[in-house]
Amino acid sequence: MPSDRTNVVVAMSGGVDSSVAAALLLEAGYDVAGMTMRLPAQGNASALPHAIEDARGVAARLGIPHHVIDVTEPFKKHVLDYFISEYQCGRTPNPCIRCNQRVKFGSLLQEVKRLGARYLATGHYVRLARHENRYAVCRAEYRQKDQSYVLAGLDQHQLGQVIFPLGEQTKQQTRAKARSLGLDVAENSESQDICFIEDGNYHRFLAEQGESGRPGPILTTTGEMLGTHTGLTNYTIGQRKGLGIAAIRPYYVVRLDPERNAVIVGHHEETFSKRLTARDVVWGGLPPQTEPFECDIQIRYRHAPVPCMVQPDENRFSAVFRAPQRAVTPGQWAVLYRGDMVLAAGTIDASE
Repeated sequence: MPSDRTNVVVAMSGGVDSSVAAALLLEAGYDVAGMTMRLPAQGNASALPHAIEDARGVAARLGIPHHVIDVTEPFKKHVLDYFISEYQCGRTPNPCIRCNQRVKFGSLLQEVKRLGARYLATGHYVRLARHENRYAVCRAEYRQKDQSYVLAGLDQHQLGQVIFPLGEQTKQQTRAKARSLGLDVAENSESQDICFIEDGNYHRFLAEQGESGRPGPILTTTGEMLGTHTGLTNYTIGQRKGLGIAAIRPYYVVRLDPERNAVIVGHHEETFSKRLTARDVVWGGLPPQTEPFECDIQIRYRHAPVPCMVQPDENRFSAVFRAPQRAVTPGQWAVLYRGDMVLAAGTIDASE
């Protein structure tokens, strides 16, 4: 944490993590305020006022000011519209990463500055380090909750203004701290992965937006037609069940082709890729590179990092895996690590 004790605003979601983050900073001598985002009334709308009230109650218990910022418009523009458009293009987005980049550490950080505070803090389980005059996101000590993957898209300007108080403690320690402070949120359940979609059913959400897609062919990698799909948004790379194909050997989705409105399927060995390309690269602990380098790469939130060789190219990079990887999915995030440190990250564009 920074050594000075200037003002810090904590993004409070009403959950136990952000609540304890605020408490820890307060105990460390910071001048703390809380801030909660008012999100669009979408999907789980009934839970949104409850989250604001939970955060307000925690702030009152801690004796700190609490603010509510309406991020309806930026959230719709940068997260909801993006989420829908990526599926329209046959990609599978990670809305949490987009929200972190553009809303939580974008719109919210702007509001923090408007209030005259210096830092924004969150309850993410991640560590922040300095590496050769650069800020670097690093994995949390508590690996089960590590969130470095979803914060790998923050740039140097954003990282220079943030604090992550929970990076070196466990979830159990966080809950114990909340209990010791008498916080009502101590036993709150984990937040869901996609906050704006009730029960995580994104197929239903897309259908409600009129984006369930239209039927089209299911083709093998050699062009043989095996059936008809119900809309590209209903399928993901690597999917096996729900294809409606009767075959001796199971088929898996290996690619979505929006130009032909086709789902491309293949057998298990055809789901593996040896190489990917990524765009919109954000450099972290490593400054922008021009020469190839070796590192580890993580291609999904729950994916174990694997060794690769990276070839940078302006705001893109290609990565060749040491061993082929299954279900490399366009639209997901490819994060480059060296040890615990995030080197760079970008959106997967294609795979081979």
